[in-house]
Amino acid sequence: MPALLKRGSWLIVTLSALAFLGAAPPATPHFDSSRAYGDLRQVVAFGPRPAGSPALAETRGYIEQQLKAAGVRYAEQPFDASTPIGTSHMVNVIATIPGKSSDRLLITGHYDTKLFRNFRFVGANDAGSSTAGVLELARVLQDGPKPALTIELVFFDGEEATRLDWAGTDHTYGSQHYVDAARKDGTLGRIKAMILLDMIGDRQLDILRDENSTTWLTDIVWRTARRLGFSDVFLDRTTQIEDDHIPFLEAGVPSLDIIDLDYAPWHTAGDTLDKVSARSLQTVGDVVLAALPEIEDHILKSK
Repeated sequence: MPALLKRGSWLIVTLSALAFLGAAPPATPHFDSSRAYGDLRQVVAFGPRPAGSPALAETRGYIEQQLKAAGVRYAEQPFDASTPIGTSHMVNVIATIPGKSSDRLLITGHYDTKLFRNFRFVGANDAGSSTAGVLELARVLQDGPKPALTIELVFFDGEEATRLDWAGTDHTYGSQHYVDAARKDGTLGRIKAMILLDMIGDRQLDILRDENSTTWLTDIVWRTARRLGFSDVFLDRTTQIEDDHIPFLEAGVPSLDIIDLDYAPWHTAGDTLDKVSARSLQTVGDVVLAALPEIEDHILKSK
């Protein structure tokens, strides 16, 4: 073997040695939108998935099956919610990627669909896209290097209101329960940030800065999107969203909602597979993964 170059790094040496021995260097895990889209297709195939329905139980079983296959540890967080249409049994699913610290960074989405009795609502974008996005992120993070913070991938139940209108407390049941449980067991202070994905599959993806979200967290994600060339998706216009991040914000947890509400089929029978794309899932997945190191660094420096 020729002498090593004086300016060669150990990384170059290692890669050269691997090539010499016929072994490929380890691949860097990356978000696989084709796999995520396959998850989305499967979830939509279960049909309408309102809280407490057999189809949502099937969806939960699929999520857990996929997490188990990827070697991701998970647990159910069951609870009974009092709603305007009666008591509903709901279940959050919490997947955990252990980190160097027990402090937690949450990446979340909801997996239920809104209840409509007069038409069939399969929710490809709302909430098939968030279910698929969070599931694929769990796989990627499981295969990647150990994160600085413990990362929880949380699939919330009961985000949707049981009545037609979003009003009062008839919504965000799963996220509110998660916050209440963390407050009760004394771990709320260990949740250092929360990222919410909701409606991220629109073929014409336009994500606006949410004025309710935490500024520093929003700035990091939008700066990352600009660096990756996605300024045409993560726009510098603002909106104001009420979503699963609100219970966390009210509890003092820095939180960010990544959502595209400029979506004509929202809460209609037209929210079907042909309205969403793997490309949109890929864009959001890439931005979130690329932003995580800076988010972790900000949290660690703020301690």
